[in-house]
Amino acid sequence: MGPARRRSRRSVARAVPAVALACLATAPAAHAADLTLTGSERIDARLSELTLRTPAVAGPARVRVLLPSGYARSQRRYPVLYLLHGAIGDQRSWTVQGDAEAITRGAPLIVVMPASGAGGGYANWYHGGRGGPPEWEDYHVDQLIPFIDRRYRTVAGRGGRAIAGLSMGGFGAMSYAARHPDLFGAAASFSGAVDTNNPLDIAITGDEPFGPRATQEIRWRGHNPTDLAPNLRGLRLVVRTGNGQPGGPFGGGDVVELAVHQMSVSFHERLASLHIGHVWDDYGPGGHLWPYWQRDLRETLPELMASFRHPAAPPARVTFRAVEPRYGAYGWRVAVHRPALEFSELRAASRRGFTLRGSGTARVTTPPLYRPGERLRVRVRDRRGTHAATRVAGRGGRLRIAVDLGPGNRVQQDAPGARTRVFSAAVRVAGAGRRR
Repeated sequence: MGPARRRSRRSVARAVPAVALACLATAPAAHAADLTLTGSERIDARLSELTLRTPAVAGPARVRVLLPSGYARSQRRYPVLYLLHGAIGDQRSWTVQGDAEAITRGAPLIVVMPASGAGGGYANWYHGGRGGPPEWEDYHVDQLIPFIDRRYRTVAGRGGRAIAGLSMGGFGAMSYAARHPDLFGAAASFSGAVDTNNPLDIAITGDEPFGPRATQEIRWRGHNPTDLAPNLRGLRLVVRTGNGQPGGPFGGGDVVELAVHQMSVSFHERLASLHIGHVWDDYGPGGHLWPYWQRDLRETLPELMASFRHPAAPPARVTFRAVEPRYGAYGWRVAVHRPALEFSELRAASRRGFTLRGSGTARVTTPPLYRPGERLRVRVRDRRGTHAATRVAGRGGRLRIAVDLGPGNRVQQDAPGARTRVFSAAVRVAGAGRRR
């Protein structure tokens, strides 16, 4: 374990027209079938390195996989931890420098450690609107997760999947979790760049991968964990950071840890303001160094294993915000038609209704909450006033509801000169029984 830790604070916070689609990269989304295995090397009894090919990434995509002891002799299924490296690392980092093999020894857990480039990882690159490789998010989320679930005996669901990372990988862990909260039951950040609005992050990262901040700020915010914090309700969250000051047990005193400390504090305060529970470990003096991240993983592992033993239920009322014109979570799907890129937010969505905020017109598709063929009274209050109609749930038990939010903003949110107006539409569903 290492020397006793100094903690400055530790707490648990309680609790689509063509012009719109053109706002995002135009490359087609990656599909699981596009990922192929081209090589496999067994490094030791538990550790293997796979080489994969995908159009989402130029060149070979490599990933290390740690299996639990006795995996070959068992038929049981295991939860999976996706463990992400930092900006100057790769798929080897957590096993070569992070001691992940020793730390997870004895844990009934599969650990997956993918490469994500030396900088600008864990995102699809904008390339001035052209899109194309690298498309790290498409690869990791849409391709690698299904591949791992096919290849290994995993607990293939939200309750059996967690994600964690250090530095840039801390950003990746919380960004992926916030953009795909129905895929992960837990997420952890170690010295993570979890608020990319921080001026020190701007100085470090420059304009990639989302384009110049002066004109494309909304793209940065659309991936920023602090901006997306409402999406994280219902996950088990852990945030650990030093403050960059000298004097820690493993050394310290560096500007990078100072920067991620500021980002972690603002992320923590955002979660606390939303009453989203999380472990907050601000351990004081320390640097951007592997001994701290080894300790972070060692101390976080029990939290993650507890989340697998007792998976949290999805939130009873779903709130989800995104900048994409099409988005969804927990079975809810939203398609917004508007001229420019901006945040839209689905709020407090349940079988009894929801609120949608943004501009333009939209169609909301519910999860299968109703009996197929059930007749329901749907009341909509939007730009056109209040109107009600009887609707019939489809064969899948879903409703599709159109709303008119208000005139679409013509200028991209957060762009120079933008005056983004936000409108609301409220929908109530009467007589909505649970699906039988």
